[in-house]
Amino acid sequence: MLGYRFSKYTPPPQDQKSDFDRLLKIFMQLVLITSGNVSEALQWMTEVDRQHKITTPTYGMGDFIEDLKKKGYISDDGPNGELKLKARSEQNLRQSALEEIFGKLKKSRGGEHKTPHNGRGDEPTTDRRDYEFGDTMEQISMTDSLRNAQINHGFEEFFMTEDDLEVVENEFKSQTSTVLMIDISHSMILYGEDRITPAKKVAMALAELITKKYPKDTLDILVFGDDAWQIEIKDLPYLQVGPFHTNTVAGLELAMDILRKRKNANKQIFMITDGKPTCIKQGIQYYKNSFGLDHKILNRTLNLADQLRKIKIPVTTFMIATDPYLKAFVREFTKANNGNAYYSNLEGLGNLVFEDFKRNRRKTL
Repeated sequence: MLGYRFSKYTPPPQDQKSDFDRLLKIFMQLVLITSGNVSEALQWMTEVDRQHKITTPTYGMGDFIEDLKKKGYISDDGPNGELKLKARSEQNLRQSALEEIFGKLKKSRGGEHKTPHNGRGDEPTTDRRDYEFGDTMEQISMTDSLRNAQINHGFEEFFMTEDDLEVVENEFKSQTSTVLMIDISHSMILYGEDRITPAKKVAMALAELITKKYPKDTLDILVFGDDAWQIEIKDLPYLQVGPFHTNTVAGLELAMDILRKRKNANKQIFMITDGKPTCIKQGIQYYKNSFGLDHKILNRTLNLADQLRKIKIPVTTFMIATDPYLKAFVREFTKANNGNAYYSNLEGLGNLVFEDFKRNRRKTL
């Protein structure tokens, strides 16, 4: 009998990454931790190489630095010859963060976010409806319309009226305006734990996700310490924690101002923080209290949460701290806003942001 006999399949060995690609991955992690300080990142790499031999006899740190310049990742064109990141490195950081945190997107379908609502969208469904003024010729289902005309008027003197027309129902796709708030108060690096680097990674991944997958959406990023101010996506790798208190009120007020200018019906705020509000501004003076929950500061914060609820802007809080009294504050804030809250360790932060982003994109906020 004719046939085939199969032996055990041994896949060919995967191509090994080049020395440059292997070192580039380490360099990108370090340059993010050092907030874009290329020289400091390279000093750390040199120390890591001394201890763990990450270079080879044929490819040393000097070769790697030269390749970084030749391939457009860094330059030494500064006024004092200092090394600076170039746009290619910033793009690489965002893409790496996207792959690290939102890698599951590779299994999802392309396009924009869906909602349960039908309308004049761009993805056909199996549903049909009567023709309405403003529908285009492309939306008309000719087969169904011809059938209706034959049933309604017969075959002998065939004609078609507006009442015979059926339209293919399209799935409405929503657009969302998101403001991402990042806490840069001093507590984000206290107690020997680096909380700002994971927050930056999540922000870069979310920025890359929206830019590439949902280009009709908008993402604005702001940071808040004693005050709040807006930053550009390209500024994220250089973000640093300052000697600041936590002025959550200033951050929420700025987020509201930004979203008022956005025309989308769907608006939301994501807030990444590790602490309680400890500061508000009164005129040109700052009122600060880092000891416990100050009722004066707390009431201002909760009033803003209530205002945001009334204008239908939910706030999703990602709390990267586990103190019981901080959780109590977040629960009270979330109740006032009717939003969402998550208590996350640093490893799980990215997945939580992504899952909440997807969930909100499936519904009208």
